[in-house]
Amino acid sequence: MKVVLAYSGGLDTSVCIKLLQEKYKAEVITVTCDVGQHEDLDEAGEKAKKLGVKKHLLLDVKEELAQEYLFKAVKANALYEDYYPLHSALHRYLIVKKVVEIAKQEKAEAVAHGNTGLGNDQMRYDITFKAFAPELKVLAPIREMNLTREQEIDYCIKKGIPVNRPKDKPYSIDENLWGCFVGDYGDAEDPTKDTPEDIFRTVVRNPKGKESLFITIDFESGVPIGINGQRMTGVELIQKIRDLVGGYGYGWVDFTEDTVVGTKIRQTYESPAAFTLIKAHLDLEKLVLTKRELTFKHFIDKRWAELIFDGLWVEPLRSDLESFIEETQKVVTGSVKIMLLPNMIMPVSRTSPNSLYIKKLTSYGPESGVRQIMGQHFTELWGAGSIVAYQIRKEKNEKPK
Repeated sequence: MKVVLAYSGGLDTSVCIKLLQEKYKAEVITVTCDVGQHEDLDEAGEKAKKLGVKKHLLLDVKEELAQEYLFKAVKANALYEDYYPLHSALHRYLIVKKVVEIAKQEKAEAVAHGNTGLGNDQMRYDITFKAFAPELKVLAPIREMNLTREQEIDYCIKKGIPVNRPKDKPYSIDENLWGCFVGDYGDAEDPTKDTPEDIFRTVVRNPKGKESLFITIDFESGVPIGINGQRMTGVELIQKIRDLVGGYGYGWVDFTEDTVVGTKIRQTYESPAAFTLIKAHLDLEKLVLTKRELTFKHFIDKRWAELIFDGLWVEPLRSDLESFIEETQKVVTGSVKIMLLPNMIMPVSRTSPNSLYIKKLTSYGPESGVRQIMGQHFTELWGAGSIVAYQIRKEKNEKPK
């Protein structure tokens, strides 16, 4: 059997190589995607080759990730449960796409991933694999053998697989352009425990000596395209904002998250670029979309984020929702000026050729185009139904029984 494995170079997927070779007698092809993680991916490839894979492929997918996934999330203001910017979830779907492409090129019989039976990622891999390539078997050796982290480390020692993390500090790092998550370190999922300072990688939590700084983020049809008037690639823009804003201590959350299966765990995420771009995008939308568009889009955005989190990239409702989102984004062009301060950012001005702000409709000065007496007639009509309901019900409640 020939199997294509989504390979990160970490503990789980390194164990998978040997398990696939031993349990399934498989020829293993590994695919590593460069999604902007701060890791030596060449080293991961060398490790895979030493473990006897038939072929290893390293794919640079950063710009595709930015343009086709992360900027979709910006348009949708995607924050699962108002906190999580979906950095891990979003890039899983791109990895599946690439692994399936390689599997078809190599005429493989199966694809594989290193997820356990406890996490959310198994849904993202399983469902998307089966939708993209129903003819391929989907293998998950760690889940199938019910292995714990400690058992995996013992297996590595027994098989001579290099272990990058000791048992007493078993950090698991999941990082891409959009953010970083560090887990599997003892009390990582306990909501009563503080997050250890030493796990932070992109955010300086207590910045010192930082003066206030202003940057302007430029958007075109909902997509961030540049900073301070300078056009950039998606990768350049995200990295610039990540490093700049993270240095000011902004862009991390610590909250209790509901998993796909409904259990609750504590999560800590660092995503300076995601939080900044979404905040700026929301600010620009408030200038160019109507009140009713904004209200309805808020509901649509939340549902879109839930689908991505729940592993349902292939659900038709996602593209249905995106049709509405894309229509609204036709007018979301302009610039938002952001003020950076230690541990916070704040939009301070915004401009757009599609601005719905009309000075003469809101001004109290002589240039106002509205006669104030019109307000009296408007309030009478606007509140008529509510006034009648209040008076009738009040009268009925006051009658003696």
